Amino acid sequence: MKDAVNILVLVECEQGLPSSVSLEVLGLARRLCDKLESNVVALALGNGLEKVGESLLTYGADQVYMVDAPIFTSYQADAWLPDVLNIIESNMPGVILLGHTTTGADLAPRIAFRLSTSVAMSCIDIRQQENKFTFTRPCYGGKAHEVSTFHSTQAVATIQPKTQDPISPNPKRKGPIICVKSVLDPKKVRTKIVKQVVEENNVDALVNAEIVVAGGGGMKGPEGFRLAHELASTLGGAVGASRVACDLGWCPASYQIGLSGQKVAPRIYFAIGISGTMQHIAGCSNSKVIIAINTDPDAPMFKVAKFGIIGDCHQVLTALTKAIKNIKS
Repeated sequence: MKDAVNILVLVECEQGLPSSVSLEVLGLARRLCDKLESNVVALALGNGLEKVGESLLTYGADQVYMVDAPIFTSYQADAWLPDVLNIIESNMPGVILLGHTTTGADLAPRIAFRLSTSVAMSCIDIRQQENKFTFTRPCYGGKAHEVSTFHSTQAVATIQPKTQDPISPNPKRKGPIICVKSVLDPKKVRTKIVKQVVEENNVDALVNAEIVVAGGGGMKGPEGFRLAHELASTLGGAVGASRVACDLGWCPASYQIGLSGQKVAPRIYFAIGISGTMQHIAGCSNSKVIIAINTDPDAPMFKVAKFGIIGDCHQVLTALTKAIKNIKS
């Protein structure tokens, strides 16, 4: 490109450290900026960010801004926007990237609106071609890819989890860590969090798992998921589900994998009693190996699976778990 285009990554933090998806987005930004000979700027908002700055430099940032205050403990759009826009104005990045999380999906369009630009949501890749950036995202349930470009000077995009790799950490990487005083006027925050109830879920474990055991309508009820948990525990994996199983109340909604649920990319994905609609496949298509187990030999899931077993889910799960336990012992 004619001029160096810096990329700003808006970082989400969990328990005082950058989230896994933020490190993935940071890795994407680092690879793009290495080609463009430009800089990666990281911005973190939160409370208790003492360890965040060094970690972000280690994972690819050239410069880190931190806004550390109790009001940023939990995400609130009207609280975060003033400081995010302040850092964007002072740096004028060409691209602003966020992870496609609950926070990112809510904040990115707000940023784009304030900057009078557009936003590309749920991207799986960004490239620089012919003096412009192209943004790729899935459509039609993952059966096709849409490639978009921006005519405006700034672009905003969210990146799907598990579509990018973080770079290898380099403790020798150094750069400025700038602690910025918040420009927020607390009186202008219209929402107030009066209570937080944390639902017991396995979202983090599911999204980051190397092995996922997912069940669908063919699990025949909660008993099937008890067997799925036993297999997952034996393999050191996590349990997921199709929308059908969640809607039937056989497992929590946080287990759902698919277009309207979590996106996973494990080394091994067991699809047990799952027919394989395009909506579900959109959430697991990045898995390295898919193993389908179903009584229906014509189930669409077999078309995307590397290995398949035709048989009763309960019987196969019981036998498979027993065999793995015997091998491990």
